Amino acid sequence: MSFASLGLSEELVRAVTERGYTEPTPIQAQAIPVILKGGDLMGGAQTGTGKTAGFTLPLLQRLMAKHVTGKAPIRALVLTPTRELAAQVEESVRIYGKHLPLKSMMMFGGVNISPQIKQLHGRVDILVATPGRLLDHMQQKTVDLSHVEILVLDEADRMLDMGFIRDIKRVLAVLPKQRQNLLFSATFSDEIKLLADGLLNNPALIEVARRNQTAELIEQRVYPVDRERKRALLTQLIKDNNWFQVLVFTRTKHGANNLADHLNKEDIPAMAIHGNKSQAARTRALAEFKTAKLQVLVATDIAARGIDIAELPHVVNYELPNVPEDYVHRIGRTGRAGSEGEASSLVCIDEKKLLHDIERLIKREITVVQIPGFEPDPRIKAEPILNGQNRGQGGRGQGQGRSQSAPRSGGGQARTGGAPRSGGAKPAGGASRGGVPTSAQHRSGGRGR
Repeated sequence: MSFASLGLSEELVRAVTERGYTEPTPIQAQAIPVILKGGDLMGGAQTGTGKTAGFTLPLLQRLMAKHVTGKAPIRALVLTPTRELAAQVEESVRIYGKHLPLKSMMMFGGVNISPQIKQLHGRVDILVATPGRLLDHMQQKTVDLSHVEILVLDEADRMLDMGFIRDIKRVLAVLPKQRQNLLFSATFSDEIKLLADGLLNNPALIEVARRNQTAELIEQRVYPVDRERKRALLTQLIKDNNWFQVLVFTRTKHGANNLADHLNKEDIPAMAIHGNKSQAARTRALAEFKTAKLQVLVATDIAARGIDIAELPHVVNYELPNVPEDYVHRIGRTGRAGSEGEASSLVCIDEKKLLHDIERLIKREITVVQIPGFEPDPRIKAEPILNGQNRGQGGRGQGQGRSQSAPRSGGGQARTGGAPRSGGAKPAGGASRGGVPTSAQHRSGGRGR
């Protein structure tokens, strides 16, 4: 199947071809014809499936079908949960619309509002925005949404997780009643279905991957280790295996800062991104990471939304997420577009319950690799994880550097032959989950963004 066979115009097909794409992904093949016909859509797709192009391409074509010359009103609105995702979507609009006269704009908080107001005085056909800053403009009456023909809610599940439901409803209240609505979500929770019922009109339902399925091309591993020695183990894995372009997830902003500082002291170039960082700092970190000038990017879940790197090789869960679905989102940043990827999780005794929940969700056991010298101490007891931190440690208790006695071996035995691709000995096979923690307390709902 070609993009032209889906009914896309020559200008759009040319832009897609110039990006090196020849065949549509499953979500694109199903969503594009539906959107071109003008119907509402509820799309279920994991990150990395080509979802953004799946709605951007037909959106552009529908706007061109009734092209307005001169200072046109905003005719398409895309709402995203984070600044990074807004930037990614707006970039896709510009890339695929490069041969069209349509103009786009991204709008998010954390930056001066004045340039955005000035840009709104000019032509803006497609507005990509985060809910909070869009509400700021609505309150100041600097944005007119009365002519919106197409509304896209991207990563709706994440917007609900972040508490944007009231903001979304306030935006919906000012939009024209007659419009096309497109909702995309990685999961279809009861809350998402409730939102869809009130928003969508007889929508087509497209779900391209089994719910919460992890990509088959991602090699997943668990490294058992005491909580105090995670930093040392991560340092050793990166150095011994010569990992580059490593995206590391922490639960908290404070933890991300501390870990990035530690890696820099170990001569591993690293930067942290999270909600407390300025937009300029986040943009610089992402740019350096994408071009491989930065070896490690340490991020919280929310800050990582919108990171779109075609062949990101390594994702590391320095700490497992409290919500199992977030594991799927995290490791979905690698193994994209047919490329292989590795997802490694450093798991201490406190996280056994979290690991069990993840494995139950993805319906598979994750290969365990025990690195010699980092075997968990059986005398250490589990501590509950509250608001993303271990009790009594304030989020700091992850070790202060490499243990002097720790061997620098990248090898280790694995349950099912999951040794690291480089720098490590092949497993002897048949090893049990001997290093996996044996007890843990219940988890808390705190997500430590």
